[in-house]
Amino acid sequence: MKITGIETLCLSRPHEPERQWITSRYRTVKADCAIVVISTDEGLQGIGEACAYGWPLQIKGWVDWLKPDLIGQDPLDWTIVPHPNGRSRAYDCAVAGIDCALWDLRGQIEGKPTAKLLNADAHDQVRLYASSGCRYDWNDRPEQLVEEALDYAEQGLTACKVRIGTEWSWNGVTVDRFLGLIRELAQAVDGRMELMLDGNQRLTEDQALAIARELDRLGFIWFEEPIPQTDIDGYARLNAAVDMPITGGEQYTTLEQFRPYLEKRAYGIVQPDAGVCGITECMRIAQAAERYGVDLCPHSWHNGLMAMANGHLVAALPNPRVLELCMIQGPLQWAIIAEPPSIADGHLSVAGAPGLGVRLANDLEARFPYIEGHYAVTVER
Repeated sequence: MKITGIETLCLSRPHEPERQWITSRYRTVKADCAIVVISTDEGLQGIGEACAYGWPLQIKGWVDWLKPDLIGQDPLDWTIVPHPNGRSRAYDCAVAGIDCALWDLRGQIEGKPTAKLLNADAHDQVRLYASSGCRYDWNDRPEQLVEEALDYAEQGLTACKVRIGTEWSWNGVTVDRFLGLIRELAQAVDGRMELMLDGNQRLTEDQALAIARELDRLGFIWFEEPIPQTDIDGYARLNAAVDMPITGGEQYTTLEQFRPYLEKRAYGIVQPDAGVCGITECMRIAQAAERYGVDLCPHSWHNGLMAMANGHLVAALPNPRVLELCMIQGPLQWAIIAEPPSIADGHLSVAGAPGLGVRLANDLEARFPYIEGHYAVTVER
């Protein structure tokens, strides 16, 4: 079997005003998607979603640039897979899309789900956690955060990650005020869901330490990226100060980038994304992290095809914990898939059909034409 074609589908869907969400200083106005499709001379196609943070048209440009070295190659030959370089986000996302598409294709050739190719003892389903906390505004009903989390519990989800809201300086938000809301959240949830917090790198170390200690007391499962990413020593101090894991790494694309965090025990959980660095590199990172007693829980924020790739990754891990499910991506999230996978009792199925287990819906480029420009606009107050 030979690779005969590679293309990238660039898709968008504008958010209706009521679907737009705001966090920090940014309001999201559309959903984007970049899908790599690899065709073969025997009629099989592999599909993989690249993380659209790298700008879909730039991803497409890199896929087109890499394509000549892949055409005519055997999709089962893993030496053909480019390696992420950790320097260009768009390049690495393009590599990730290619890598995921090849894993999908290989699963179809072997007649097995991708998870079973990664690990013969892989699970058939993975537990999801609701990822949002991006709809509440400190200027207008911050208690919406609590209401939203309770809605996810009613939907059967057993874990939820929230964020720290709109820009704190706009409304004079302090650590104490924020923790008051978090205590309300924990009391309202009352053990029905595990809770996590994402700081989006917006806090000082002193702020993060005070919050981490209270989250630890409240039984939160992790505290994600509380301080600027490059402050490895700060992460190490925070991770040592509490029993709850301090987590991060969603922007990183290579094992080399994770090495100092593992060696300094700066992350209690690592969070690469198959849509950013590929399934292959995620598995390398997971294997290295396991040597340090550190689990992997991937970042997985975009659309359903990326969720499937990360889902197969989680199912194959030695200690599969949870898979992130973006709750605010809008209809594009699952509309790209012809027959969305089963989600029941807070779990995503990765069993059944070979490869990633899903096929693309028809006429995607006609239904969701790409809208140029960034997915978010800056808000000033």
